[in-house]
Amino acid sequence: MARAIRFDRHGGPDVLRIEDVEVPRPAAGEVQIRVKALGLNRAEALLRAGTYIETPALPSGLGLEAAGVVAAVGAGVGDFASGDAVSIVPPVSMVRWPAHAELINVPAGRVVKHPSSLGWEVAAALWMPYLTAYGALIDIAGLRRGEWVAVTAASSSVGLAAIQIANMVGANPIAVTRTSAKKAALLEQGAAHVIASAEEDLAARLRDVAGPDGVRVVLDPIGGPIFEPLTAAMSRGGMLIEFGGLSAEPTPFPLFTVLSKSLTLRGYLVHEILSDPARLAAAKAFILDGLAAGSLKPVIAATFPFERIVDAHRFLESNEQLGKIVVTV
Repeated sequence: MARAIRFDRHGGPDVLRIEDVEVPRPAAGEVQIRVKALGLNRAEALLRAGTYIETPALPSGLGLEAAGVVAAVGAGVGDFASGDAVSIVPPVSMVRWPAHAELINVPAGRVVKHPSSLGWEVAAALWMPYLTAYGALIDIAGLRRGEWVAVTAASSSVGLAAIQIANMVGANPIAVTRTSAKKAALLEQGAAHVIASAEEDLAARLRDVAGPDGVRVVLDPIGGPIFEPLTAAMSRGGMLIEFGGLSAEPTPFPLFTVLSKSLTLRGYLVHEILSDPARLAAAKAFILDGLAAGSLKPVIAATFPFERIVDAHRFLESNEQLGKIVVTV
């Protein structure tokens, strides 16, 4: 038996429970991991609330990120052995392979021997934000040196990963955040400029910063009314990549701006990268190289013990954090 985080109804953080579950031996092609740390994402909160892209049968587990020690391997797995320190690339389905538990089985293709320099907490905070940001900015948008890129929800783990990746390739990241409360922290994290969207004219400030050519790439997990000022400040032929839907308000389609500038508005999920072995291999190599060079450094906002998973989810939904929330096991 092992403890797992589960829920039997949709709702707020209080629906989460820690339960003892039976964990089978790993199946063929799977690796069993004794977990040391978990990474929290908005996706887990959405699954728990019943608004995620997956609809689980209840009761359900959850979780996309974990790091720990290999406990056993299934038939046909030759790349891992008991005792290896590993972290997991998010599985395509967290309902099928929930990661937030003491003992988990994961497809071997989703397991990475993480660099020895990483601690458990940092390893658990790594793959979801950096794969998401890499996939959008590098794999899809082809972000280049000298270009301006606007990153909304910039204090999130994906936002900070995007800022670091932009700097790594020589681009100029503009951090967009709701208020100026996190401005100093975002500048310290590498943002070239910070715009407080609730306090400033977003389109005007983006034009001021990026100049007449505008912003070619926008990375946004929010949607809603922010689409109009973002697209207004984009360059001809620019690309807005949408990977979330945090706004509760309708998202307008800025038709004439899109037409006049030949813009691309593109939906994106990290599953695109996860389901393509060649693209995933390129992403992992880019991220591991960035870690080794010191260009990429996961930022941990807070760490909670396993027993305080409800408090961790409450903090996640407070929007007060800068970076990743991690749970230790």
